Amino acid sequence: MPIDGTRLRILVTGGAGFIGSHFCERLLERGHDVVCIDNFDPFYDPKLKRKNIANALSHPHYQLMEGDILDRAFLEKVFDTGPFNAIVHLAARAGVRPSIQNPSVYQKVNIEGTLHLLELAVRSKTPKFVFASSSSVYGKNNRLPFSEADPADHPVSPYAATKRAGELLSYTYHVLYGISVHCLRFFTVYGPRQRPDMAIHQFIHRIATGKEIPLYGDGSARRDFTYISDILDGMEKSLFHCNGYAIYNLGESRTIDLLSLVSLIENALNKKAKIAWMPEQPGDVPVTYADISKAQKELGYAPKVSIEEGIVKFVEWYLRTFGGC
Repeated sequence: MPIDGTRLRILVTGGAGFIGSHFCERLLERGHDVVCIDNFDPFYDPKLKRKNIANALSHPHYQLMEGDILDRAFLEKVFDTGPFNAIVHLAARAGVRPSIQNPSVYQKVNIEGTLHLLELAVRSKTPKFVFASSSSVYGKNNRLPFSEADPADHPVSPYAATKRAGELLSYTYHVLYGISVHCLRFFTVYGPRQRPDMAIHQFIHRIATGKEIPLYGDGSARRDFTYISDILDGMEKSLFHCNGYAIYNLGESRTIDLLSLVSLIENALNKKAKIAWMPEQPGDVPVTYADISKAQKELGYAPKVSIEEGIVKFVEWYLRTFGGC
């Protein structure tokens, strides 16, 4: 049982993905019941997602229900299994650049799927809804670091626009039906199980295997990278503080340029990168940088893993898992 004796039943959407699988494990460790839904979309190899949840599947308080958040009948079956104390909505079509090529898929999954879950949360009287948003909603924000008080009405990719729409829909359902909602703006999460198309995972794999890595622009773009364990801490604190409506930045609140990031990976692998310089891409922004003072004050959020430490941890996991090939 949890330390305070209260066992909660929590629905995690996208629970077989990078962040979702880790968070399901965190909830199980805390003694809660977890229902994970995932459609194992082939956006990247579904076998990796199966591997993500291999340990959780044997846990007596874990249930996997395979299906799509666009399938209303499937979701109704999920909610018919019994009441939930909270929904943690991580399922989404991810990726800034792919959203420019195929915006309609992003609109359907990220907006319509979120709407289905909000509707069923109301019907089932689920009191808490934690929504995974993104730092991309800030667009090309000139104010640094990015504050939750800054306007977020100029997204520069369909992905970012759908995430902002999810925040607004969540607010509407909070006002209309009294659901408590936290929208968490994640700042470039990395670590073990990260999607293979994401920059750090891709760079580690390509440097380890002697392949060129693509660097867009001149390498000066800066990102606020957040290690997975810090994101999990923020999510857990948000879930159990969820009351009313709030938006929180979850980042490390420190930036690093891409060339310096590559240097850290080179040092961790003890191998030199081969760089293929590429033009800047539509939808990319020059910097992301989280002001985390609100999350620190209201949630007790306190990131602990620096980018230097995190890269070493990630490389160690990669070498154990893939053997550098």
